[in-house]
Amino acid sequence: MTDAVVFVSHFAIKEGSLAALKQYAPQTAQGLEEDKPRTSMFVAYISDDGGSASFVHVFADADAMDAHIEGAMERSQAAYEFMRPSGWEIYGRASEAATQMFEQAASLAGVDLRVEPEFLAGFLRLESPNERPN
Repeated sequence: MTDAVVFVSHFAIKEGSLAALKQYAPQTAQGLEEDKPRTSMFVAYISDDGGSASFVHVFADADAMDAHIEGAMERSQAAYEFMRPSGWEIYGRASEAATQMFEQAASLAGVDLRVEPEFLAGFLRLESPNERPN
């Protein structure tokens, strides 16, 4: 778990775009699942009021994150039709190139980038307690 990298992106949903985003996001998730086999997790959530969305990415290591962000500029441009960035977070040691890319992108977008590279403790359980053997 110590090599894992978690990336969280937060967005404000543009007025009148929620329905389109709800159609776009599952297609994007399916494409990422097929095209980015080293991405361990990609999940998206929207707020109760439909005004914001957050996307959580989990990678086994920095190399897997680097593989995921290949083509990210094109995917971002399509997503920006529906929403605008409001902040990003990186937990774990992303590569220097990925960190610099997100620092630059955050600066251009005028949003904060939070980076916490040092793993403290924890685990990731992928199955529910009811699915584990006794």
